[in-house]
Amino acid sequence: MTMIAPMRTLGGQGLLLTGILLIASTLRAPITGVAPMLGMISETSGISAAEAGILTTLPLLAFAAISPVAAVLGREWGIERSLFGALLVIAAGIALRSSGPVWALFAGTATIGAGIAVGNVLLPSLLKRDFPTRIASLTGAYAITSALAQALASVVAIPLAQIPGSNWHLSLASTLIFPLVALIAWAPHLGAHSAPTVELASSPHRGRIWHSLLAWQVTGFLGLTSLVFYIIVGWLPAILVQASYPAATAGTLHGVLQLATALPGLILGPMVRRMKDQRGIAIAVSLATCVSLLGLWQCPSLAMLWVALFGFGAGAAFILGLTFVSLRTSHSHQAAALSGMAQCLGYSLAAAGPPLAGLAHDATGGWEVALACCAVATVLMAVLGRSAGRAATI
Repeated sequence: MTMIAPMRTLGGQGLLLTGILLIASTLRAPITGVAPMLGMISETSGISAAEAGILTTLPLLAFAAISPVAAVLGREWGIERSLFGALLVIAAGIALRSSGPVWALFAGTATIGAGIAVGNVLLPSLLKRDFPTRIASLTGAYAITSALAQALASVVAIPLAQIPGSNWHLSLASTLIFPLVALIAWAPHLGAHSAPTVELASSPHRGRIWHSLLAWQVTGFLGLTSLVFYIIVGWLPAILVQASYPAATAGTLHGVLQLATALPGLILGPMVRRMKDQRGIAIAVSLATCVSLLGLWQCPSLAMLWVALFGFGAGAAFILGLTFVSLRTSHSHQAAALSGMAQCLGYSLAAAGPPLAGLAHDATGGWEVALACCAVATVLMAVLGRSAGRAATI
């Protein structure tokens, strides 16, 4: 049995899609937009570089902790209401993080991560429920929206902080626009709450998910994708500055990376629909990401090329991972359970990445070890993608 979706007119579906895309704009920009300012935050707040790096890790820990709970919220309160609550939490976290005290910087960052975790889990389930024949194209569309929001946040971060009389607090506060607009757009859908059936409320499929080899393969693919992505997103400005790029240029290239993650969404949806399985494309985007990392390591003078290639490859892998969550499951409740499992374990793995990369840098004085380890991880992604991409369901 599946959750009964409310009947919607064509106009209602358009409003729903608009709301979905605006929610997508909030799911990365508030955290990835911090990376260009880590050096500035360290200098002005008195926190160490290692403590600043924790700002990248805290949301991932929140993702891991909250993701399993998100599916429960969706069952008990409905997907629509749960997503509205998630937007409120994200907005509150951004406001707290920007308020001034150092403790608020960390507490607000963790709060943002908790809200984003709910959105990460429930959006794929919503697509599975209301748009079962358009999963790939709509996953691509909300990945594009998320990437555009990330690029905007990264590009404007340093200029906003450098406005006379301003500082990094304004840059952090500027991302509040994303959840506020999404809240306005999503409010009409609160009345569309549909209660789950008794069978779904008892969550009979959650245990089966954890015993499925295919579920573990999807989880591994998403986990390694997240690990590599957040290491590079968190430390790319520092990597480029050490390669003699000015801070402003490093921030711009960080925005280019975010923008490049949007490109796969334009082409991947139609491609996936025509494929009998996704094994070939999963291997290809994993290896493209590997090439970009090796290029950034060995030839940083071509950083624009490598950053764009990394964004394209990692963005495509992320879209594929989200698509696997829907394509490898039978209904929306199972999709929510797999999404919760994949994001709980995946983000637990990813959370270790930025601190370990920072420790490797401190130990060696360079980023070579971190980049090499990320390249190895992309090879493992290709192996898992070959399994997760086969035409099968849990």
